[in-house]
Amino acid sequence: MEHAVTLLTRAGCTLCAQAGLQLAVLADELGFDLATTDVDAAADAGDGTLRAEYGDRLPVVLLDGREHSYWEVDEQRLRADLAG
Repeated sequence: MEHAVTLLTRAGCTLCAQAGLQLAVLADELGFDLATTDVDAAADAGDGTLRAEYGDRLPVVLLDGREHSYWEVDEQRLRADLAG
């Protein structure tokens, strides 16, 4: 089964940048699709729902559209969930 991982982020967030690098390495290794969404850019484009829901917990990792972890990548759990 193909899984989609989305990283919710914002410009200038060092934790977000670190999570993005970690997820990129994992995506190459484990073969999942990785997308990044800037919650502030989405809000500026007219969709403020992501910023309203997740803006105080960034970075947030979504697995197949559902919240998986926040503030850091829970690598052990992500590996297990992708394998299961």
